[in-house]
Amino acid sequence: MNFALSEDHVVLRQSARSFLEKEFSLSRVLVPGATVADADYDANWAKIVTMGWQGLVIDEAYDGLGLSCIDLAMILGEMGRSLAPSPFLGTLFGAWAVQKGGSPEQKKALLPGVSAGTTKLAVAVAEASGSTDGPCRECTARGDRLTGVKSFVIDAAAADWLIVAAQDEAAGRRAFFLVDARQPGVTVDLLPWRDVTRQVADVRLKDVKAERLAMADAALWPWLRDRILLALATENAAGTQVVMEMTVDYAKERAAFGKPIGSYQAIKHSLADMLGQAECSNAAVLYAAWALSEEAPEAAKAAAMAKAYTSDAYAAVTQRSIQIFGAIGFTWEMKNHLYFKRARANAELFGNARAQRARVMDMVAKKAA
Repeated sequence: MNFALSEDHVVLRQSARSFLEKEFSLSRVLVPGATVADADYDANWAKIVTMGWQGLVIDEAYDGLGLSCIDLAMILGEMGRSLAPSPFLGTLFGAWAVQKGGSPEQKKALLPGVSAGTTKLAVAVAEASGSTDGPCRECTARGDRLTGVKSFVIDAAAADWLIVAAQDEAAGRRAFFLVDARQPGVTVDLLPWRDVTRQVADVRLKDVKAERLAMADAALWPWLRDRILLALATENAAGTQVVMEMTVDYAKERAAFGKPIGSYQAIKHSLADMLGQAECSNAAVLYAAWALSEEAPEAAKAAAMAKAYTSDAYAAVTQRSIQIFGAIGFTWEMKNHLYFKRARANAELFGNARAQRARVMDMVAKKAA
């Protein structure tokens, strides 16, 4: 593969950055005591719809743009860079699930609405333990009725439809179901999530009507999981890059003992480490995006490696940035804490770095056997 971005990708990334810098502001969450309720979720979604980003991965047959994972990485990276609060990520995950696993009728019923920006989605997979693999112990399906709880659901509060993983009692295995999020029996409880730029919730289902996705879990989930990991890794890599940049700028301006702090060797070493982590994160994401776009044999391994590396790098860089900023880096008025919280939250969602490395080791062992 060629790690150099094409001119089209550079233009796409730059246009996304210009739009987000102009239209999105974090001022309402940069005050003491701010919560996700202050994050302008609905207004920001309306702005995204004007750009058509909600249909990026949807096939043209359903009024989408049908772009590749590399194209998507340009947009997702800028979303991660700006920490733009919106239900974009949950809808993206749901669009992938329906497009891959839905029947023609299910796709026709939902995807055009997503492309138009009138329908928002969310994927509910995790158990209370955070596990997203294996049987569901907390949500069961009896025929076309679901009962139970799903945890850590991104953008569930904004969603019109949920794609829910539940244990099919009759079949004895997990399956994915479409659930109308506005029907009686569906309760969404927003969590006191530390990352105030993202809505995460528990979803409680009480004998709600559901429609099974056409594709079996064994075929759908590995495909969907790889793309979810790529999305989170892309946010991580972009966040690492922007934190490194703002820390370098601060080290040039902040003086101590008559010299910019960036002139001191200890700070130089830290900034060099941050640069290396940012560059490696970007390379890992581009490789995974290419592998998924091309459906390469190593795509699953590349996605897991990207999530693992970028999670560790993002957490390390945000922590070091706060230390370099000093006392002001701990204040609500600075953005440092927002990136730190996003890094810590992203690291745990859909499997932390240790879990991803264990998956990589399993894949390597199976290939060698």
